[in-house]
Amino acid sequence: MNIYVGNLSRSTTAEDTRKLFEPYGEVDSVDLITDRYSGEFRGFGFVGMGDKGAREAIVALNMKEVGGRNIKVNEAKPRVHT
Repeated sequence: MNIYVGNLSRSTTAEDTRKLFEPYGEVDSVDLITDRYSGEFRGFGFVGMGDKGAREAIVALNMKEVGGRNIKVNEAKPRVHT
């Protein structure tokens, strides 16, 4: 399952994100989104993990305070190409 993670601190790293999700199951991937022009982290990303662990992580981590911010965690919606 692909999980959307938003409202992350700009100083968050992929390793920080992986460690946050690992207690809920094996993390397959972490993709933090950067601005294509500046290269700066945009404050959100995606975590890939198995369905059972992903559902537990969503329930446990949504609106949890991480780095002084309440993060948003939910199932990622498929990208719509226009």
